[in-house]
Amino acid sequence: MYSRSTTGILLAFVVMLLLPLRLQAAACSATRIDLRGPWGQTSFNVELAQTPRERAIGLMNREQMDTGSGMLFIYPGPQPVAFWMKNTLIPLDMLFIDMAGRIVTIHENARPLDETPIPGGDNILAVLEINGGLSREIGLTVGSSVRHPAFDRSKALWPCE
Repeated sequence: MYSRSTTGILLAFVVMLLLPLRLQAAACSATRIDLRGPWGQTSFNVELAQTPRERAIGLMNREQMDTGSGMLFIYPGPQPVAFWMKNTLIPLDMLFIDMAGRIVTIHENARPLDETPIPGGDNILAVLEINGGLSREIGLTVGSSVRHPAFDRSKALWPCE
């Protein structure tokens, strides 16, 4: 039998061991995406566009978006992806992401209402749209990685735990 003080110390020790795991697990959320690279690390609160209808509407007809926000388009599997800005009123940066969670293409400042296709690549699993010019301001680079539950932990460069 342990004394009361020994039990308290053991409990504190267990909490100290488990707390980092809990914080790490809490770091992944469906409504937030984390990005990191040689430039540093940042996060965005995201709306998800997962169904064909949600992806078709995207950020159309919105007059603004908070700086720390974005929209994450998630596809059922890697595929060729191209976007356009039809009915989109705000300039956007588009980050095209492969199945490993690697940013493979960055298109900066897509012009509002422009219907010219913006190709992102052939094996794209997700696209993150953020306010236009923010990629350059942050210093985001191709090759940076993202963390979000949409990416398979066994294939992700920066998996959710």
